[in-house]
Amino acid sequence: MASSKQDREARQARQRLRDYQARQSVRAQQVARRNRDNVVAVIIALLVVTSAIIVQVLYFSGGPGTPTPSPSASAEPTPAATPSSGANSGDVPASTIAENRLWTGTLAINDIPLSIQLNGQLAPQAVSSFISLAQSGFYNGLSCHRLTTSGIFVLQCGDPSGDGSGGPGYSYGPVENAPADNVYAVGTIAMARQGGNGYSQGSQFFIVYGDSTIPADNAGGYTVLGQVTGGLDQLTTAIVDAGVVSGTEQPMVPTTITNVTVQ
Repeated sequence: MASSKQDREARQARQRLRDYQARQSVRAQQVARRNRDNVVAVIIALLVVTSAIIVQVLYFSGGPGTPTPSPSASAEPTPAATPSSGANSGDVPASTIAENRLWTGTLAINDIPLSIQLNGQLAPQAVSSFISLAQSGFYNGLSCHRLTTSGIFVLQCGDPSGDGSGGPGYSYGPVENAPADNVYAVGTIAMARQGGNGYSQGSQFFIVYGDSTIPADNAGGYTVLGQVTGGLDQLTTAIVDAGVVSGTEQPMVPTTITNVTVQ
């Protein structure tokens, strides 16, 4: 009798053990499944985030109006991106507008009038484009977004985007009237362009407020339009001497082209 009872208890103990082991197995499978589901969810989330980043990079790095990174001040005066390239891109104004002559006028920046002289004989295409844009009012209200204070000494203006990436809707080249010695004297007005691309000139230009040596690249130097013949001292005092926003080439004093007149 006692033996029968012991056998029954042993069988019950074995059954309880099997039941416990079965529950543990089920629990382990559930934990493994949850872990697997969590891993899958994380992978899916990462894929979604990565896809979104890739889409943004492709658009902003290769889409329309792509900004060109600005090189160091000691290397070049401008990033000057434009939406097209080639001598006959878009609606490039005819080079005959410059009439192969000297032009005079006023370039007002922050209401400071700069007397200017443009040489339509030495830079007919660039001067023609500048005259056309000026007479259409294109430049009025545009910012001077870049001021370099080391290596080269220029104030860059004429970008409708305000960050060095914009232009008038066309570009042209090649470079005209670049100084043979790469020295851009105080008062020089020259066209900005992309590094290495002589056909990327558009609306951006720079005013040299201190003698600057700017090495030429494989596209040559930078097209010299003409000179500031008066008012540069006032511009330097009001804008250049205030310096730039820390860590940038943005003028500390907000700087805007008031208007341009040429004749």
